[in-house]
Amino acid sequence: MFVFVIRALSAMVKDKTHINIVVIGHGNSGKSTTTGHLVYELGGIDRRVIERFEDESAEMKKCGKYAWVLDKLKSERERGIAIDIALGKFETTKYNFSVLDITVTS
Repeated sequence: MFVFVIRALSAMVKDKTHINIVVIGHGNSGKSTTTGHLVYELGGIDRRVIERFEDESAEMKKCGKYAWVLDKLKSERERGIAIDIALGKFETTKYNFSVLDITVTS
């Protein structure tokens, strides 16, 4: 899995710097889980949403509450693998973030 952080040179809305994070790797390498956990820890998603994902994934007998932050397709959640490129956006007091989760095949 590769993680690239690209910091834009120009300031964005509200004088915040925009940071792009691109996570690239093979399926089932933990990209969505790692990226979703990062988004959660930096305040990009509410705790109640994570709790709902945890309940829903338990009902489906799947693990993946953090992966579900970016894996939004029903088929991705059922199969436990990312199918499409996922985009997450969130902000902190100093930065605007865009996160891309990209699955590659060999």
